[in-house]
Order: sequence, then structure tokens, then C-alpha cells
Amino acid sequence: MSRRMALRTGGAFAGAMAAIGTLGLLDNLGWVPERVAWADPGTLAFPDVQFDIGPFMPPAQTIDGVPVAMPPIHTVFVTARLARAPSKADQVRMEAALRNIEANYPYSPGGVMTHVSYSDNYFARLPATVVTANMPLTVAFNGLPAGQRVLKRAVPGPTDVAPGNRTLELRRAEFTVPVVMESNDILFTVRGDDASRIADVVQWLGGSNRMLGRAQPSPVFDAGMTITSTRAEFVQMGLPRNVAATQGLVFADFVNPFSPMWMGFADQQVDASAPPQNVTFVGGGGIKLTNAAAGSYFDNGAIQHLSHLLLDLRQFYVDGTPPEEPGDDVREPFSERLQYMFEAPPQVQEDPTDPFRDGGGPRNLGRRGAFLPNVFRGANYAQQSAQQFARIGHVSALHRSGRASDGRPIHLRIDGPGFDAMDTTTGRNTPKLQFSGFFPSADFFSTLRRNQGSLDLLDQFDLEEEDHGLERFITATRRQNYLIPPRRHRAFPLIELT
Repeated sequence: MSRRMALRTGGAFAGAMAAIGTLGLLDNLGWVPERVAWADPGTLAFPDVQFDIGPFMPPAQTIDGVPVAMPPIHTVFVTARLARAPSKADQVRMEAALRNIEANYPYSPGGVMTHVSYSDNYFARLPATVVTANMPLTVAFNGLPAGQRVLKRAVPGPTDVAPGNRTLELRRAEFTVPVVMESNDILFTVRGDDASRIADVVQWLGGSNRMLGRAQPSPVFDAGMTITSTRAEFVQMGLPRNVAATQGLVFADFVNPFSPMWMGFADQQVDASAPPQNVTFVGGGGIKLTNAAAGSYFDNGAIQHLSHLLLDLRQFYVDGTPPEEPGDDVREPFSERLQYMFEAPPQVQEDPTDPFRDGGGPRNLGRRGAFLPNVFRGANYAQQSAQQFARIGHVSALHRSGRASDGRPIHLRIDGPGFDAMDTTTGRNTPKLQFSGFFPSADFFSTLRRNQGSLDLLDQFDLEEEDHGLERFITATRRQNYLIPPRRHRAFPLIELT
């Protein structure tokens, strides 16, 4: 089956397969790299931590002095709802479906890596006594209370468009979209370098009954399963710039041609994310935020948050500062964008001759400032920055609660750019951030997101919205929390105990 056939056979599944269109666009713009893996995936044992793909990925590379680990290029998030509680036979069918994907495609960047997680809607279908007996509880940590279930429904972020929330004056009407707390049961995370292979698996999960060009029955469950959305993410150096240029986006020339992210900076620094084991319920590396014991049902599980965010890149690059006088140049230079993303004052100097084109970063760095270190300056640096420089950087706000006292992160992000029309007010393909990450508890993430918004510092130091990190440029339209169980319980967890 050719790449183009795989990418264009949406057929009856087109409504649920929105991601296929994005994958088709990227088929012409991205490239499938030749990666040197750590080892032959056929000889490696699968880690019990489902999202630990490190053993199957090449080692990190150093770019402009920063260790960077580039993930699989493509990730598609597939959300689904059930009609009723699964049966024990469904549990067998789910495991067989996941093993069938692994039998058809190698578990490697060049193949397909599939993970599955479950929401509180799913667990509400099961006997409460079984769920309560096995669900980990939080321990007190950095102001977070003890005794809370690790899995809770998602809540709006402090700057999301939601009842009772502050209205950001600088958020443009086109991006003033109310956030929805989703009610799916299942989240499949499908990852790999080859867009056609990802499309093949996503369509098979959606009911195509074909894989690798052969007739293979798609999974059918007693509980029923309806795919509610598919969201494509892409992470490759230079790919956002290529998309912007081919689509004629007004800010195309401003996007750093080396960056894997829409905003011109890389999120893939090795020291900005925790090792997978450290964010599990049982913990690792001396970090443990729940009462889960080794060997308990969900010990190597974690919370997976999924958000869908619109990015106002025109404001980020072109129309960033409200003009004081007619004709003012309101473009955002590199130094301003750098402070919105990281911290104030800026880490490096911009190109003095042109701080806009190709990102405007320093020419003495090989990739013009796309790869900069994520430096931890302490949990109080956001407050210090707001007081001293009247500015809050996105990263320094995250550091208020996202790290241990010694500076180690307690979260693992797998977010990346998207480009589609989901939830837009215009109906046009729009740059997105498909955000997902792994956390020790839902409370940990909601606190992290609240500190990222830092509305308390905005009020305390009477800051201007334009000096408030990235909040005015991003709009979350969907949020939901899931529990990603250990691999050994990845197929409809707890069903065998009911």
C-alpha cells in the first residue's frame, strides 16, 4: 500500500479522521529520518511504564550546546467513547488489538508506538468499590493536599475562556473560544516517524478493517466504541516554518527555520522533562507523590492530560504590542518573544540588524536561538522577575511548582504543533498546540497550570497583559484528564476484578 493511498483513504471514517488531512499535508513537507536506535526493538522488553519509549529511541543530541531529545515526528491523539462498561471478553479483545498493531509494525520511531489511557468516565462505569480499592491517593507535597484521588476531572485553566474567569483584554475575538471539559472514555496515543503508518493504524482503530493493505478486522467491543476526535501533532526541525510558508501564513518569514515549534523555540530540552519513572504513581529517583506501592495495580501508571490550544501567532509575531501612535512598528522582536517564552531579562541577544526575519535570533548560534537551555532559577524567580523587571516568562511561571526543590522536573511533556480547523471561529486551518503530558496527579497538573497563568502575580505587581508570558497568545478549547495504566493493565483496567 503506497504512502498516498494510506493517507487518502478516509472514506466513511472521514468525520472521525480529521487528523488524516493534517498527516496528508505533512507527507509532502516532512521527511522520514534514518534513526539509529538504541537497540533492535525486537530484542527489547517492553517497559511496564507505557509511555517510556526511551529504550526504543536514539540518544539525545546536542544542538547549540543544549542536549535535545527529538521525539517521534508524528503523534495522533484518538479520543473515544464507550456505550457501556466493557466485558471481560472486551479486555481480551483490547489487548489483542494492541498486540496486533505491534505485530504489524515494529515498536520503534520508524514503526508505530501506541499507548492507551482511560478517563474518570471510564472508571465511573465500574463498581465503585473496585475503583476505590485500587486508585492511588496523593501525599502532601509543596502545598498540595494528601488523600486526593490521583485522577480527577479536568478544570479550566485560570485564563481559559470560562465562566468566572478573567477576560484577557489583549486576546483577540477570533481566539475567544470557550473551553470544553471533554467526556471521553479512552485516549489512544499513536506515535511514529512515518505519517502513512500512523494514518494506517488510526484508520484501523476507527473501523477500516484493513492494515498494511490487508484485510484485518478492526476491534469491536461489547461496550461499543465511537471515535470522537483525532488530533495530529508534528515535531520536526523546520517543519512549522515549511507549513507556514506553503500555506501563505502572514507570519511565515518570522518563524525560525530550524525550530520544531510554532513559536520558534524548542520544547525538547532533555533537562526540561522528568524521566518517565519519576512521574509515575510509585515514583522514582526519590520523587514519590502518591501512596502507590510497588506491585500495586496502578504503580507504574500516571495521569495523562490532553488539551487542544489555538495559537494567535499573528499577535505573537506581527501585531504584538498595541500601537501608541498611528504607524508604529508593533512587530515583536526576538528579545521580546524570548522573554515571553522563558524569562526576563533575555538569555541571549537578538540579531541587531534584523530581530524579526527567521526568528531574529543571534547569528552566532547555528540555529539562531531556536535551541536554548531551560534554566531553573528557583521557584520564586517568577515573582522576582515580576517585581524587578515587570515581566513574567512562561517557563519561570511553570517553575513555581513544576520542579522538586533541587530543580528536577516532575512532569514529562509530549506536546507539539498542530495545524487544522478544529474549534476555530473561521473554519480555516490554524496553528495549534496539541498539548499532552504525564503527571503524578491531576491536582499536580491543575496547580501547574494555575501557576503558569500567574494571575496572582499579575495583580500583585500591577503588570500589563503584554508582559504576562504567553497567556494572551494561547486559547485552550478542550481539556481532559486520563489515567495511563501500566502496560500489564493497559487493556480495560480493573475489568478482571469486577
